Amino acid sequence: VQLQASGGGLVQAGGSLRLSCAASGRAFSSYVVGWFRQAPGKEREFVGRINGNAISTYYWPSMKGRFTISRDNAKNTVYLQMNSLEPEDTAVYFCAAGPYGGAYKYWGQGTLVTVSS
Repeated sequence: VQLQASGGGLVQAGGSLRLSCAASGRAFSSYVVGWFRQAPGKEREFVGRINGNAISTYYWPSMKGRFTISRDNAKNTVYLQMNSLEPEDTAVYFCAAGPYGGAYKYWGQGTLVTVSS
């Protein structure tokens, strides 16, 4: 499975962005897809994930309410909708996929989100 994250860019505080994670390869709909981010000088942190059924989601508590993950298995794509963005959300955002209950085996290259104050 190969993953390609896109949709990053420059946005003002309070704005919104939708990131996409497009996948190639078979059985993508069976994988859990997670979003992570890494800010400059900081460790990578977990944002949230969505199960293959496109129904079950989980968010890191600080992200819940502003970020929403969805997926369209027919398009092999997972989305991260980010609202009410803050400068602290500035980071490179990555998507990753893996089997349910297992490690994230496949990683995309990341897309940069910059939130200006």
